[in-house]
Amino acid sequence: MAPTLAFLATMLAMLPALNAAPTEVFSPNPKPIFERDPVPIPPSTSVGGASQIVGGSAASSGQFPYIVSLQKSGSHFCGGVLINSKTVVTAAHCSVGQSASSVKVRAGTLTWASGGTLVSVSSIVVNPSYSSSTINNDVAVWKLATALPTSSTIKYATLPAQGSDPAAGTSTTTAGWGTTSENSNSLPASLRYVSVPVISRSSCQASYGTSSVTTNMFCAGLAAGGKDSCSGDSGGPIINTSTGVLIGVVSWGQGCAEAGFPGVYTRLGNYVTWINANLAT
Repeated sequence: MAPTLAFLATMLAMLPALNAAPTEVFSPNPKPIFERDPVPIPPSTSVGGASQIVGGSAASSGQFPYIVSLQKSGSHFCGGVLINSKTVVTAAHCSVGQSASSVKVRAGTLTWASGGTLVSVSSIVVNPSYSSSTINNDVAVWKLATALPTSSTIKYATLPAQGSDPAAGTSTTTAGWGTTSENSNSLPASLRYVSVPVISRSSCQASYGTSSVTTNMFCAGLAAGGKDSCSGDSGGPIINTSTGVLIGVVSWGQGCAEAGFPGVYTRLGNYVTWINANLAT
């Protein structure tokens, strides 16, 4: 994938040892594992085709009123989730190295480049246990400088119960403005979404390696591939389709929508106490 689309996660930290058990061995010549956020692309070149989340559908106004676009220099680079009027939850890998004064958050619109409300950020708090080499504990809180009150297009997501872990087979829905495929070099104009089932952690570990998929993560996707989040979706929401509860944020994966390699998400049930301790008020 072009370097303008994603930051390459440290591959050696993610691969199982060559002599690992057969269920933990990658296929020969695997493609790189990517955190799912692109380097910002100039607005004049980044608005592309009609779809983005791989295999997804166009979202309607107000369908995901808690999703926000994280922006720098006028470009979308990650998603986020509004959980109160001044607090956004997102991925740590979207947040490391960012200064609050250089980024903005756009809320209440289907189009990341226009509409809704664009606000400044007062501070960024990255989970202190986040590891950039393993992408473990991939969660951060952004505190907004201006409150975003609820409206027909802006609402707050509901956090899961502390300690909750999505069960295999649970239907989930994720949304974002990410790329259409791992080889795409453009961002779409409008929000899209896709529904995928949770797969068991053991099955996900069989694909990526036991040490790569920790209990702070969960996986969702189809065995045959074809539906997934992708670059630019990082930090955006994945919800329980039935309850609407926010259960995770987009984190990483091998390519996008590849057969046998599901998307990997931060398990927010392990961070509710930490998030609540860092809410903006």
